[in-house]
Amino acid sequence: MRGDILVTRQMTGKREIFGTDGVRGLANVGAMTPENILRLGMAVGRVFKNGAHRHRVVIGKDTRLSGYMIEPALTAGFAASGMDVFLLGPLPTPAMAMLTRSLRADIGVMISASHNPYHDNGLKFFGPDGFKLSDETELEIERLMKQGPNVGLAESAELGRVKRIDDAGARYIEFAKAAFSRRQSLENMRIVIDCANGAGYKVAPTVLWELGAEVKTIGVDPDGFNINRDVGSTATKKMQEAVLEYRADIGIALDGDADRVIICDEKGRVIDGDQILAVIAQSWKASGALKGGGIVSTVMANMGLGKFLEGEGLTLERTKVGDRYVVEAMRAKGMNVGGEPSGHVILSDHGTTGDGLVTALQVLSVVVAQGRKVSEICHKFDPFPQLLSNVRYNGGDPLGHDSVKAAIKTGEENLGKKGRLVIRKSGTEPLIRVMAEGEDGDMVKAVVGDICAAVKKAV
Repeated sequence: MRGDILVTRQMTGKREIFGTDGVRGLANVGAMTPENILRLGMAVGRVFKNGAHRHRVVIGKDTRLSGYMIEPALTAGFAASGMDVFLLGPLPTPAMAMLTRSLRADIGVMISASHNPYHDNGLKFFGPDGFKLSDETELEIERLMKQGPNVGLAESAELGRVKRIDDAGARYIEFAKAAFSRRQSLENMRIVIDCANGAGYKVAPTVLWELGAEVKTIGVDPDGFNINRDVGSTATKKMQEAVLEYRADIGIALDGDADRVIICDEKGRVIDGDQILAVIAQSWKASGALKGGGIVSTVMANMGLGKFLEGEGLTLERTKVGDRYVVEAMRAKGMNVGGEPSGHVILSDHGTTGDGLVTALQVLSVVVAQGRKVSEICHKFDPFPQLLSNVRYNGGDPLGHDSVKAAIKTGEENLGKKGRLVIRKSGTEPLIRVMAEGEDGDMVKAVVGDICAAVKKAV
């Protein structure tokens, strides 16, 4: 295995509104004001109207307070463009991708800022095939927005109609259960599920209970403000403590829109996305379900995962950070498993985007089939020392400063061929992300510290 050093400055290209995962920002500020959301809905409607049939958009959301503002503004924009709107209420992002196809919609929208705090919100768009939009489509939407609010309006008789779909949650519940073998059951399993006070707070516990598990819940009391607050996949302490308190077999933590999952074993030890990918890749290879001779992950995947896969005779294809880049590579290379260390796992046999619950069910399927403890099944490799640190900035290009470039060059030299360095701008927040990895943990820590210090001086 070779230890590559990679420095990437991931940018959003010419796009001004869209980032790496749709549109995201502080609620009621900038792109996330009602006026801009209205215009965005109108522009998206124009792009996806094709033909004389009645066009349809499905809209779901998570549990943020600002969803009450964004949903009607978006609805008005689509209706003004002549598209019928189906409102689905709080649902996981993967449910929206599935229902966009199931309801034969021309476009699907998820109102969510994923793992961000309540004061942020965003919009994730899905085409009629259930996949996220291409860069080219997003650029076209932005171009149409610049034409002004009075261009492309539907005639009075052609305005869209609005309808609420009451059984959308039940449809997703059956979809998720279908990803778990009918020959298996979760009976005699005690599971802690942390729904992050987010979009999965109703459907996720129901799926596990209907499959036979004894379910202990956390993060199922959303109030508009507490999404992701000290709960969920980015704050797993409560899940870990609950697993020990209830003597559970496994803990499952989703994020705010339930497209990510982090697991902990019966000892309360966290199992990240890399280990989850290793479990699924090995299991699917053994059953003949794995396609393409390997899996796809990002530049953030631990080198230990690559070494494990190499030992299994499998490859690890790396992409830029962002699930849609993972999906693009999966489709291009004919692979059906991909994901990120954050727990955003895409299983294309079951869906077109990350699905935290379905991913957890794949792990549970291996646990049930082998009759072993989660701790014995889900520790597939010892990860290389890896450290990720974020530096917030207020504008400009900190990575362009000579002092930062010099710190990066020194870091590369110190890590040598047995390490990796990944530095990028976040596509969803004003952050510089600095990640180093290598055999020497002390060196990794020093490299990250020096580069972060240089970035802080430059901002």
